Amino acid sequence: MDFFDLIKQRQSVRKYDIDRKIEDEKLHRILEAGRLAPSASNSQPWTFVVVNEPELCMKVAKATRGTLIGINKFVAQSPLLVVMVIEKAKITTQIGGAIKDKEYPLIDIGIAGEHMCLQAEDDGIGSCMLGWFDEKKIKKLLSIPEKKIIGLVISFGYAPDDYLLRKKIRKDFDKVVRWNSY
Repeated sequence: MDFFDLIKQRQSVRKYDIDRKIEDEKLHRILEAGRLAPSASNSQPWTFVVVNEPELCMKVAKATRGTLIGINKFVAQSPLLVVMVIEKAKITTQIGGAIKDKEYPLIDIGIAGEHMCLQAEDDGIGSCMLGWFDEKKIKKLLSIPEKKIIGLVISFGYAPDDYLLRKKIRKDFDKVVRWNSY
């Protein structure tokens, strides 16, 4: 698929076919796409914790639910979750981040996550990035050290055949693009 067409097509999928598992070859490509993502000073400040054991996947999915506002219920249908743990960046990245007041590892995690989502889309697999989750619960479930930070959780799975792509609604080009000044 043409890359621009892939970008136009990709959207967050919030319903998965629970009977369809992701093939190992496709899973490996998704993870490899994340691994190959660029990062500040080539720090690669990430560990991808793959959750594909059904019972554990369900427990982690439960930790992504927002019970007060009822979000992320769909994650329980996902056969695969990737928990993106932020690792310590190179000293040059840390110094640069302190000087510029930027969280480069968090930016890097987002780039790696988007690489994974685009690869999944190219392979016909849906995905949804999740920023709402109970970090303490997930750390405990996956034996992630307490001092580590979970930057992102991504759900992956095949959308059911009857899943309709939504019309992409985006701000007008001229509302978000400025030329040579704000």
